[in-house]
Amino acid sequence: MRYEQTITLKDGRTCVLRNASEADAAAALANFILTHEETDFLASYPDEIRFTEEREAKLLKDKTESPWDVEILAEVDGRVVGLAGVDRVSAGEKMRHRAGLGISIEKAYWGLGIGRALTKACIECAKTAGYAQLELDVVASNTNAVALYESEGFIEYGRNPLGFRSRFTGYNELVLMRREL
Repeated sequence: MRYEQTITLKDGRTCVLRNASEADAAAALANFILTHEETDFLASYPDEIRFTEEREAKLLKDKTESPWDVEILAEVDGRVVGLAGVDRVSAGEKMRHRAGLGISIEKAYWGLGIGRALTKACIECAKTAGYAQLELDVVASNTNAVALYESEGFIEYGRNPLGFRSRFTGYNELVLMRREL
């Protein structure tokens, strides 16, 4: 799936949201690792990431060519500062109407509007792909993310009290959210 948009950030800089392509593999992977180092709210630790640049390139190529999945990067001053993806939950008939959403942004770029722009872009792409529902899990203590998702129409449909286990803080509750499209 293809996507491209230019936005103005809260600090006046320009941010390009576009498909992450094969050529972006090294920068996208570096951003993925960095964002997983900077916050404990993401699903893995940097030492658990087993992607290679070659595997990342293939993944990005496949997503660019997919009518259902997309990987969007946020680029400021030529630097990849965030990633967001929409991924089909299942290709099977009973669940192919559902997609998952994931977003990560470099900490230095938090609070500038990139998260909201990536969320909106993913909603738009999910609609274009024909999904009926977009879903995500968010650590309950990540109140800024919960508030953002709620403001973009996601509703809580449950909680998993032992859904996330941090090396630093132990078990954390996950908020399960969904948005009908």
